[in-house]
Amino acid sequence: MDLEWVFMVRLRGKENIAQQIAEAIATALEIEVEIIDDELVRVAGTGQVHDDVGRRLMRGFVNKYVLSTGNHVFIESAGYHPLCSSCPLSGKCFYRASIVYPIRAENKVIGTIGLIAFNEEQRFRLLTNSGRLIPFIARMADLVTSKLSEEEMVAEKILMANQLQAIVDSIYEGILAVDNNGIITHVNRAAEKMLGVDQKGLLGQNIRLVLPIKTLLEALENQRGFTSREVAVDGPSGKVRLICTARPILDREGKMAGLVASFRDFKETQRLAYRIMAGEKELTFDDIVGASPALQKVKREAQKIAISDSTVLILGESGTGKELFARAIHAASPRRNRPFVAINCGAIPENLLESELFGYEEGAFSGARRGGKPGKFELADGGTIFLDEIGNMSLYLQAKLLRVLQERTIDRVGGTTPIRVDVRVIAATNSDLEDMVKKGQFRADLYYRLSVIPLVIPPLRERREDIPLLLEHYLNRFNALLGKNITGFSKEALELCQNYDWPGNVRELANAVEYAVNLEEGSVITVASLPERIQGSKEKTSVFARHDNDRLYSLVELEKEAIVRALRKFGWSEEGKYQAAKALGISRATLYRKLKKYGLKKELCT
Repeated sequence: MDLEWVFMVRLRGKENIAQQIAEAIATALEIEVEIIDDELVRVAGTGQVHDDVGRRLMRGFVNKYVLSTGNHVFIESAGYHPLCSSCPLSGKCFYRASIVYPIRAENKVIGTIGLIAFNEEQRFRLLTNSGRLIPFIARMADLVTSKLSEEEMVAEKILMANQLQAIVDSIYEGILAVDNNGIITHVNRAAEKMLGVDQKGLLGQNIRLVLPIKTLLEALENQRGFTSREVAVDGPSGKVRLICTARPILDREGKMAGLVASFRDFKETQRLAYRIMAGEKELTFDDIVGASPALQKVKREAQKIAISDSTVLILGESGTGKELFARAIHAASPRRNRPFVAINCGAIPENLLESELFGYEEGAFSGARRGGKPGKFELADGGTIFLDEIGNMSLYLQAKLLRVLQERTIDRVGGTTPIRVDVRVIAATNSDLEDMVKKGQFRADLYYRLSVIPLVIPPLRERREDIPLLLEHYLNRFNALLGKNITGFSKEALELCQNYDWPGNVRELANAVEYAVNLEEGSVITVASLPERIQGSKEKTSVFARHDNDRLYSLVELEKEAIVRALRKFGWSEEGKYQAAKALGISRATLYRKLKKYGLKKELCT
């Protein structure tokens, strides 16, 4: 602390402490007082020098001596003391007598304080009481120093408090502090916004009455803090869910004197946590490999629907890249900077799927995590949720999902308060939902809600021109992952891959390339490095490809072969069957009848 600077700035300021001290001494002693700083500026004065406060002394020989030596001076007859000999006013000074004492701060003289007599009555009083006045003025000098120190400490505390207030108000987290009795002592702006309250209405109030947050009240009662608990607060537009952490405020003896609680927006925290855990690269339409007209048509459709918020139902066989399309739609949508949350409805047991989708409250069931847990819909709030294999969802959960689509609210398991969510739903399935609706296995109202915009992904066998592009794409990927430098495929291997039907579609192709890159020891992928099922497909030729001139094939065999080839080309979905029947020149009803007659099923014909 630079008290010299403080003396010059604070004592010359609007609230002149030195002047207050000078006037108090002058009133008590009936002797005038002046205080001079180390630049000979009169910072306080009474009597005849009162009007000269703020001006610099023209001569000040006595004050210069005290400032330079640190010794006090008692001048009984002003103008006749040795220090006055060089002064032009020597022998005719308007001072009559004076005691000038140094003011010290941190072992440095920063000014002087003097008792001044301007008339004979004051001089008599000064001379007859000098034995008591010199120790008195010494204590007054110390008083000035202590007042300066005290004022500076107060100023520093105010500055620190203002700095702390500015810092606390600038952070994103809400901050609320209470004393040991539950009286609210501080609320920052972020807390005002999150809690939907006015700071003025909370300060000085008991938290039990104005903001009865259960976890905070328990922490006050138990004299212990806690970390990252979910709390629900009544906000202006309903329940507000926040993540709260509370830390005890300790006194000098280490006992709890209150709590400081920080609040974070629950949804933002969950989104951040999901993004960190997911850590996935954003996938766009450029990541969908293929130049075939069939694929380009679907990509154009998907790009058009990306900008809307309408529900999308992606249809296609397993492995065609339904999730890739869902991610690309999200990346091209206005929600691109919000979460994309994917869940496979067929991979989670039904008794767990409800809590995974909608979350649960604390105590909802045995083993439920303390504080509850948000579901995937809450994590996706503001963004997109992808429900894969939607056809595997039970009728009970279908009803809950229908309510989400209709009302945009979810109910946690064990919860009583609806939670509003803003989510775009993209569903996908390889099942025939229309057929499931007819059989009562899927709700018709949910089907129509989901299929607002249907998007059919063609199987790989219907876009064979994309196979070489996909082979090259995955070869480059697995070369990088496995540290290989394979340049391509042999002519025989490429031809075999080109003619293979790929029942597992792009997923099967990617796995086959990874398998081949692992096994291949040469510079190109050979037939021997391909999976056995692909190598063996060379022998499984159809009746149309056989050249056995000695054998005649029945019309039934030829018809079965034609039906299978048509369904392989157009797919086994409702749309595929419609296209297959059209290509075969028969009605869809006739096609269904022949499928039943010949016992033709997808799993037996791929």
